[in-house]
Amino acid sequence: MELNFDSKSIVVSVIIVNFNSGELLTQSVRSVLASTISVEVHVVDNASIDDSLLMLQQAIVHDKPVQIIKNTQNLGFAQAANLALPYTTGQYLLFLNPDCLIRPDTLAQFVSVMEKNSQAGMAGCLVRNPDGSEQAGCRRSVPSPWRTMVRIFHLDKLFPHSKRFKNFVLTSQPLPTEPVEIEGISGACMFVRRTALDVVGPMDESYFLHCEDLDWFMRFRAKHLRILFIPEVEVVHVKGVCSRKQPIRILWYKHRGMVRFYRKFFRDLYPLPLFWGIILAVWVRFAILALGVLLKSVIR
Repeated sequence: MELNFDSKSIVVSVIIVNFNSGELLTQSVRSVLASTISVEVHVVDNASIDDSLLMLQQAIVHDKPVQIIKNTQNLGFAQAANLALPYTTGQYLLFLNPDCLIRPDTLAQFVSVMEKNSQAGMAGCLVRNPDGSEQAGCRRSVPSPWRTMVRIFHLDKLFPHSKRFKNFVLTSQPLPTEPVEIEGISGACMFVRRTALDVVGPMDESYFLHCEDLDWFMRFRAKHLRILFIPEVEVVHVKGVCSRKQPIRILWYKHRGMVRFYRKFFRDLYPLPLFWGIILAVWVRFAILALGVLLKSVIR
């Protein structure tokens, strides 16, 4: 897996974990290669069974700074992304979903803001849906067990003026006009300073899919490294391309990841009966959502 390009001048290393993302993978890589600053791209494929890798290989000529790592099985997001780290050489790293498209100046804008904010270890941006609307996970507070209960039971709507019943999704709030510190960004596009990664360490591979980003946010903030939201930087995310064929499995991974996240960071902050009641509520929610998916498939 040798790199076939000069790594000394690389500013940003882009890591893309692919799993059956079709032609969007090629579009994503092309958007990165069109950047106005020097980049290298590391595509880690989790044993895809579609033609996404073949289309990429046919579209990208050999002299482009692209490395492909092929896994023989699906290792999940965190473990696959971490596999690419030893090959990266950039001062910054961008963890980008294969269904995300960036602009030519996106990476340069990220670097510019990070260079002005030395205490920032990570940055995210305004992630838009294909229709131009802001994606829900774009800017958020950490979904603690309490905040999750508020969202599930819509307590924020019952008590709209109470600070105690705030929703952790912040898209209903006005967009800031400049970079601001935030608790959580979109895991689809995480721009990370190399020296911060060295301090915090890579993503926790115990998460298969979902919540590894939340875990990382908690660890960055524990090391007093700021997480920035940069509203003037925009990325389009065609959400769900890789998971449409396995909705129940994705729900399982998401809820299992949330349980691990709660146990790791919040177990000692709640009375034990309440904490296990919250865990039970997570699995009840999974069962309800999974049943809904099954019923929809039967009706169709």
